[in-house]
Amino acid sequence: MAAAMVLLLLPVVAAGTGGGRRVSLQYNPGWNGSSVNLLHVRAVGAADTLHYVWSSIGGPAVLLLATRSSTSALGIDWARLLSPAPAGAVWIDPPGSVTHAAAVVFTKVFEYREAGAQEELFYPTYDLSDFSWANINHTLNHTALTAEFSGVPAADPGGSFSNGSLAFRVTAYEAGGRDEALPSLLHTANSSKVEFVLAGVAPRGNGSRFLLEVAAVEEPGLAPALRALRSIDDEYTPTVFEVLSLAAQAQNESSARSFLQWKATAYGSRSPRREDGIRCRSRGLRAANWSLPVSGLVRAYFGDGAGSSYSVSAVNISFGGEEGKVYEEKRYLSW
Repeated sequence: MAAAMVLLLLPVVAAGTGGGRRVSLQYNPGWNGSSVNLLHVRAVGAADTLHYVWSSIGGPAVLLLATRSSTSALGIDWARLLSPAPAGAVWIDPPGSVTHAAAVVFTKVFEYREAGAQEELFYPTYDLSDFSWANINHTLNHTALTAEFSGVPAADPGGSFSNGSLAFRVTAYEAGGRDEALPSLLHTANSSKVEFVLAGVAPRGNGSRFLLEVAAVEEPGLAPALRALRSIDDEYTPTVFEVLSLAAQAQNESSARSFLQWKATAYGSRSPRREDGIRCRSRGLRAANWSLPVSGLVRAYFGDGAGSSYSVSAVNISFGGEEGKVYEEKRYLSW
């Protein structure tokens, strides 16, 4: 079976974004080791730079840094980053150029089934901080601007992952446009995309469904909000009329600083068609300050104050089809 989720990260605070960007990918910059994965996506505009830092260290996450400088650079203290106390290991030079900082952490995957009227039975959780991740350097495509983080549980006593894996496929963009593959998400030069793919993993029960927990870390003064936009028609996915976004916005500003965006649909095919569409659901936004994401990348930039000085919120996104049949029958689900 496989499951996939598509998200867009859209930092809208950067200046001079009317044109395209010069985008480069760097694997583990400044370090020759390959035992861990860190991908730096640097997108340079006319008067600004966007830094997307993807990593599987301590769990899959992306750090989003927007700067007002076209020459800003990422700094990494690798010895500190890989230590038990990584705070301060990641920074931007010059430090005063950062206009917005945020992070998204993919924390857990839940598998469950319906056990009766309005009752759900959950199996043991897949904690993504406990996964073992393959070397992404072999997946880097500097022309297509893509890479893939693929992992399996470090311990898999039930053998559910014996013929499968979980992956996050990352795409960067140099210009605006719309993805050809469904759900045909719109993107700009400020965007980056991640697809969540659960492929070949054996369900642990009949009619299994899955939830992906996504946590967002925001700066002080920003309020996260889960928004739903419904439209009468969409020529690209005409059966789907809802677009959801997790936005970070200051109280005195009319536009969001950054946001995740996705369409409320999934697909049960590697080559999805419109008739393969399956509705997905978001289970509401909740404060998660009590539960700091384990991600070493988050602690490396935001410090140990994330969760107190910075806000942490989380949303669970469910997919699997009605009664879990699509996942069970096709062993593939894309979102």
